[in-house]
Amino acid sequence: MNERYVGMAPFHAHGDLSGFVISGRWPETTREWAQLLTLAVRIASVPGLLATSTVFGAREELPDDPQPGTVGLIIAEGPVLGERALTPGRFAGHQPPALLMLHPPAETVPSLPECAGAASGCVLLPGLPHLGLDHRAAWVEAEADGTVTSMVSRVGIDPISDPDTAVLAMLLAA
Repeated sequence: MNERYVGMAPFHAHGDLSGFVISGRWPETTREWAQLLTLAVRIASVPGLLATSTVFGAREELPDDPQPGTVGLIIAEGPVLGERALTPGRFAGHQPPALLMLHPPAETVPSLPECAGAASGCVLLPGLPHLGLDHRAAWVEAEADGTVTSMVSRVGIDPISDPDTAVLAMLLAA
């Protein structure tokens, strides 16, 4: 395991969550991506920060005037539904190493009744199954106080088996 840290700092524009600056290094394992997703969902649970279910894409490009150690960005690509919704094949020309979908509390059905107000999210790490590289994914649910109420990660998933991974896979398909 690499001893260097994976740093993550959110940024926003006009009060809306716009993405995350990644520093140190990119996550290397499904577990590390699940940990990054956990932090992203905790941030998405802050009331008013995320207006609707939104797709975020990992990019190995740097922001203007990056701080030392910055390795890339996770950028809000667009909403899942509505007139500005992303279209199928959006990432077919350039497949990101990871796609995240974050759901605000208003659009999350909590896993337990007492978890009303929780946000949720999914990360899809696309593979190349025909080359033996499985798709990987993780799902997280967290409350506004930071309590993680659900966390699952899987290797070798069929993206169509879950609504979030199905949408993310559709965005990747040509």
